[in-house]
Amino acid sequence: MRVVLQKVNHAAVSIDDEVVGKIGLGYFLLVGFAPDDTEEKLDYLVHKITNLRVFEDENGKMNKGLRDVNGAILSVSQFTLYADTKHGNRPGFSQAARPEIAEPLYDLFNQKLAATGIPVETGHFGAMMKIDLENDGPTTIIYER
Repeated sequence: MRVVLQKVNHAAVSIDDEVVGKIGLGYFLLVGFAPDDTEEKLDYLVHKITNLRVFEDENGKMNKGLRDVNGAILSVSQFTLYADTKHGNRPGFSQAARPEIAEPLYDLFNQKLAATGIPVETGHFGAMMKIDLENDGPTTIIYER
């Protein structure tokens, strides 16, 4: 499982010019799955993401988490995180989980994030989506489990 997390001032995901998910301050997540991903990996990353402290405290140190700033999460599925670019100029995606594996994992991941009490918005699995966001920092963290 791979997650690219960006700290944002705001983010939105649209499909066919219609906003389907939108947050203010928080984390924008690109989420990809491998065929061997498990619920244990989901649990680990949910814990890491929801407890991450990258918002500045009163001393300017990255010491506050999402709960401290009343932040939210926008989670978008992204199978291209598993692109293989070793050969040629066209990426291969054989390392990404097939949709029948990835979609239930994506849904469960988002349910587990929401169960922590943090507001969660999402895109639509498998849809062609447009992302609009404003990075804060910029702060980008890559998780792989």
